[in-house]
Amino acid sequence: MSDQPHRSRKPGKPYRRPQKDPVRLLAFEALRAVDERDAYANLVLPPLLRKAREKEGPDKFDGRDAALATELVYGTLRRQGTYDAVISACVDRPLREVDPPVLDVLSLGVHQLLGTRIPTHAAVSATVDLARVVLGDGRAKFVNAVLRKVAAHDLDEWIERVAPPYEDDPEDHLAVVHSHPRWVVSALWDSLGGGRVGIEDLLAADNERPEVTLVARPGRATTEELLREEAAVAGRWSPYAVRLSEGGEPGAVDAVREGRAGVQDEGSQLVALALAAAPVDGSDALWLDGCAGPGGKAALLAALAAERGAALLASEKQPHRAGLVAKALAGNPGPYQVIAADGTRPPWRPGSFDRVLMDVPCTGLGALRRRPEARWRRRPEDLDGFGPLQRGLLRTALDSVRVGGVVGYATCSPHLAETRAVVSDVLKQYPETELIDARPLLPGVPALGDGPDVQLWPHLHGTDAMYLALIRKTG
Repeated sequence: MSDQPHRSRKPGKPYRRPQKDPVRLLAFEALRAVDERDAYANLVLPPLLRKAREKEGPDKFDGRDAALATELVYGTLRRQGTYDAVISACVDRPLREVDPPVLDVLSLGVHQLLGTRIPTHAAVSATVDLARVVLGDGRAKFVNAVLRKVAAHDLDEWIERVAPPYEDDPEDHLAVVHSHPRWVVSALWDSLGGGRVGIEDLLAADNERPEVTLVARPGRATTEELLREEAAVAGRWSPYAVRLSEGGEPGAVDAVREGRAGVQDEGSQLVALALAAAPVDGSDALWLDGCAGPGGKAALLAALAAERGAALLASEKQPHRAGLVAKALAGNPGPYQVIAADGTRPPWRPGSFDRVLMDVPCTGLGALRRRPEARWRRRPEDLDGFGPLQRGLLRTALDSVRVGGVVGYATCSPHLAETRAVVSDVLKQYPETELIDARPLLPGVPALGDGPDVQLWPHLHGTDAMYLALIRKTG
């Protein structure tokens, strides 16, 4: 966007250019990338922060600036549904008729007013200055008028005004209060099995900033080494997990830079560990990760396989993601191979593997803490697109494992259409299989449900909402 948008000027009065605020300008640029290019904030924000440090200098763009920019971006995206309802109550037109860049500036301002401790006058003044820089004087006046209306009430008061009563419409009430699309609220509620407390806790957890979790890859790094980092604390469930408290930077950890450790949610680690711990009949020499990109689970599986003298084949359809897998596995102490192949049309022979992990593409509703923009992009009809692919990949996994071997079907979505429905449908076509109770294979992890499959939850386990079903081929 141009640094000098068109502005109206009064004759005889020199125009005073507003002060550029690099933090809010960066946040605005990130939101525009998310909106215009369907980018993900976790991918666009780091390069923008690096560019800002280079441009402004480390003394001018310090850690506090980066933290504020990050909070503005993620906070605005997480609370977008709530803020849209508030803004809609303060404008005289449907939100779809408000230009997207104007709406982004307004949302940034509303987040500062209702979601941070920034003083009201500072939040309004800084946002109006931003509007003058990126939108021009005319639209900055509109922004100023709307924000002054918003500032008349705090968040709780606005919720009372814009959210329907729970008793009248529970799903719409929760959608506005917790900033999730209504259909997502409904789907998550179904997956939880009902109850107001559980769904409120889950939706609230989706709006919390997740901790950064590291994995010490066996044979290459240890948790003891990672725990020597200043901001590190032990993981909750995985013996290889170390959490970085707020402010911890993974890139500053030697083992991460060297590839001996990685960034990996503890739920993802538990899926790999459970598959590796499942009992198999007979040999245990060749493992498959059939949807290996970007490589986190594959790197952990390869390290676990190496400890037993087994080898891992990591397959990923997209060549550039296969490259990421190869990078994650580089230096693994045991044998492995990375290939670019379509998991629904595999190049290997049926019955080749002792263990198979199929972590299938999905809606990603289990990782809304990390990718808050995903909740606004997904539509119910997306399930129709993923369903056939998920079923096809699970069939490939069952064809690829030998009799006596084990398949792990995993997905980072708790939606029943992507979890139990897929497993149930496919197993009807494979009568010579049995579900293994996965719960004992996640020792110490509470609240795993009735089994035999397991569903992890952000509000119960502090992990992404990973699903895992373990299946043994019996004939």
